[in-house]
Amino acid sequence: MDPLKRYSGFLEELKNQARHRSLRAQSGVDFTSNDYLALAHSGRIRDAIIRALERGVPSGSGGSRLLRGNHAEHEHLEQDAARFFRTERALLFSSGYAANTALLSTLPQRGDLIVYDEYVHASAHDGMKLGRADSLSFPHNDVTAAECAMRTWRQRGGTGTPWIVVESLYSMDGDRAPLEDLSVLARHFGAFLLIDEAHATGVFGVDGRGLADKFEGSDHVLVLHTGGKALGVSGALVTGPAVLCEFLVNRARPFIFATAPSPLSAVALGESLSIIREEPERRIRLAALASYAREAIQQRIGAWTPQSQILPIIIGQSGPTLRVADKLQAAGFDVRAIRPPTVSEGKARLRISITLNTDETAIDGLVCALEYAMHRQSDVLSALR
Repeated sequence: MDPLKRYSGFLEELKNQARHRSLRAQSGVDFTSNDYLALAHSGRIRDAIIRALERGVPSGSGGSRLLRGNHAEHEHLEQDAARFFRTERALLFSSGYAANTALLSTLPQRGDLIVYDEYVHASAHDGMKLGRADSLSFPHNDVTAAECAMRTWRQRGGTGTPWIVVESLYSMDGDRAPLEDLSVLARHFGAFLLIDEAHATGVFGVDGRGLADKFEGSDHVLVLHTGGKALGVSGALVTGPAVLCEFLVNRARPFIFATAPSPLSAVALGESLSIIREEPERRIRLAALASYAREAIQQRIGAWTPQSQILPIIIGQSGPTLRVADKLQAAGFDVRAIRPPTVSEGKARLRISITLNTDETAIDGLVCALEYAMHRQSDVLSALR
């Protein structure tokens, strides 16, 4: 028996379900990336890296942070980030995925309970699977359901620490978590609140500190800021109480057993933080573009979109969603179809991402092409009604 045959069968099954994925080169006007502030090609970041190379900063770390991989640039970034986000400590990870996996596989202990929003990132789910604590989802943004889950757990004899896990801005729906209510709930139950700011850092909050700005620095709050989205580079920063960050250094396997991020990545991420501090006009311009796009979509398509830079157009089934996306790409607009299992069954969508890599003229062209493509698909129009 050919041992590869079953994998070919799996792939054929994905194709039959309109779930097969493949890599493609970048092309068309950017309406799909997370480079919200257009920092991925920033001249300031490039120059900061060049200066670092000229003063001898190495391209590689050479080992894990606990061995010889700990570089002065890592520590400088963490100190700067802790000041910027107004928290006791910040800890650098190679990616948001690694950080979420480390947090949720390490900090909640056996006997604790994790209650998490059903829409949290896949990396959070993977971290919970690797951890010791029990976990339970609650319906999206339903604070009452989260409260009920923790109260029932206590009534049934739960004596550990509850953990509430949410995103501040959801990556596929573009809507916000009720952080004020969740913070109050965490205080009431003696819980930790873990906030993933992946799509809010740099875009919202005072100086771009994110939607968790009001709560960050509290002794019951941990925050994850990823570098690969609005900050335009890579890596991730976990901020929170110093004792929890120290515990991660000692116990988090994705931190201990991974080669440390390049010191040049730390330089780049530090420069990104400086840019969002010093160039507020980027956030202002992005907010204006997102508002322009929302209004255009409402007027031409009749679809409601949330108050953020992430504008989902939910079509429903994967096949029609793929066909509309293909038509937009053929027209020169890079918009991708998001399908199950990334989103729920019957919730396939176009995820339109507004970034500073575009402008009003491009938005007008996209919406016009979208309107035309959807009128060519009667099943799409009926789904939107």
